[in-house]
Amino acid sequence: MQTSENPKGISADRPVINTPAHPQPFSARMATVRRTTGETDVQVTLNLDGTGNCTTATGIPFLDHMLHQLSSHGLMDLEVRATGDLEIDDHHTNEDVGITLGQALGKALGDRKGIVRFGHFLAPLDEALIQVALDFSGRPHLSYGLEIPTQRVGTYDTQLVREFFVALVNHSQMTLHIRQLDGINSHHIIEATFKAFARAVRMAVELDPRRSGMIPSSKGVL
Repeated sequence: MQTSENPKGISADRPVINTPAHPQPFSARMATVRRTTGETDVQVTLNLDGTGNCTTATGIPFLDHMLHQLSSHGLMDLEVRATGDLEIDDHHTNEDVGITLGQALGKALGDRKGIVRFGHFLAPLDEALIQVALDFSGRPHLSYGLEIPTQRVGTYDTQLVREFFVALVNHSQMTLHIRQLDGINSHHIIEATFKAFARAVRMAVELDPRRSGMIPSSKGVL
C-alpha cells in the first residue's frame, strides 16, 4: 500500500477496516404453537424481532384489542387464531390464548442466551399509571396489583385480565410484577397494563452484545 508522509514524518495512511467476507447469519427468534382441547383450538405465531404486525381473531374483541397493543408496543409480529366455547363465556378462550402465547414466547426465546433478561416500564394512559417489571428467570410467578373498578369493559369480564397473565406467566416461565399506581377508568387501566408489559418484554428480550452466546445468569442456566 502506498503511504505518504508529511514534513514531520507522520504517516498519512488511511486506516484499514476489515469486514468479514461472510457475516454471521441472524437467527430469527420465531415460534408457532397450536393448542387444541375439548374447549378451544388456539394457534399463535410469534416473531420477537418483528415490527409490530398483528393479526388476531379470538372471538373476543377486547382481547384482540389488547393483543394489538402487545404486538405494536413490543415490536413483535403476532398472529393469533382461536375458536372456543364462547357460547358459555370467554374464560376458556382467554386462558388458552394466554397459555399458547406463553408457550410461543418461551419457544421463540429458546435457551435465552444473550438476552437482557430483565425488563421494566412505567406506562401512563390519561389518569391511569401502571408499572410492570419482569424477569425471564425460568421461575413462573405473578404478583398482580390491579384494582379494576368495573366488572366489564364492553362485554369483556375484567376478572379475565388476571387469568390471562397467570396463564402466560406459567407457560413462558417468567416472573412478572404488575402495579397500579393510579387509575379510575377500567379500559385505561387494562390498556396501560398491556402497553407497559409490551415495553418490558421488548426490553427483556433484546440481545445484549456483551452477553453474546452467554446465559444471563450467574448459575449458567435459566
